[in-house]
Amino acid sequence: MTIDARRIAILGCGKIGEALLAGLLSTGWRKPSEIVATARREERAAELRERHGIEATLSNTDAVAGAGVVVIAVKPQDFDTLLGEIGSLLSPEQTVLSVAAAIPTAAIERRVSQGVPVVRAMPNAPATVHEGIAGICAGAHAAEEHVAAAEEVLTHLGAVVRVAEPYMDAVTAVSGSGPAYFALLAEAMIEAGILLGLSREISTRLVVQTMLGTGVLLRDEQMHPVELREAVTSPGGTTIRAIRELEQAGVRAAFLNAIQAAMERSRELASGES
Repeated sequence: MTIDARRIAILGCGKIGEALLAGLLSTGWRKPSEIVATARREERAAELRERHGIEATLSNTDAVAGAGVVVIAVKPQDFDTLLGEIGSLLSPEQTVLSVAAAIPTAAIERRVSQGVPVVRAMPNAPATVHEGIAGICAGAHAAEEHVAAAEEVLTHLGAVVRVAEPYMDAVTAVSGSGPAYFALLAEAMIEAGILLGLSREISTRLVVQTMLGTGVLLRDEQMHPVELREAVTSPGGTTIRAIRELEQAGVRAAFLNAIQAAMERSRELASGES
């Protein structure tokens, strides 16, 4: 089988898979003819063909043939079935990039041909608007060239950080689950605005734009969170009064405990606990 280094197969083209597909095409990094995606239903495959002009199929085995990078984007519960279909068809000339949560590289390597390079990634929900961040790690057979190839693919969803695999559960807890923490905070702040007499629409706009702008400040200006907090906090003012209430309520400790709990649960899932 001849491997085309530019050909990318996206197996399981759901939200993350389609976000990756759209990112690869919108930047011009890949042409539609260089991408194949799979779906479980013909209606979904037809939708992908019409929307993106790519090849879409129900056959995972057909999709992986000749692909330089094989992206596994199916749900974790579908993993065993998928690897049972394609595992023996993969070769060491291909790079497997898994974006399925809590599936260790060793679990994938056991189900594919000997020597196939596997890279594991944990993207998060903002990847669907190409503002995500993904942690990635190398499997036993993945060299620098394979990790670099996976990293280049994922940059079309947002930022990428490399970590050793034992820290992937921490990545899951911090950034993978992170959007839910911010959504919970946003929900609470919006409700507070309503309590103070603002309409839901205005309160929502105030909170969402404030969160977005704060994130941009921290990222683009490379401000430390403490620096930004102190810049907003005037002596004897409104912000310090609010911060005192949050500290007395144990919000900081609650976040530390919550994220540690998420990491422990990620480890349980990775070890096969239901």
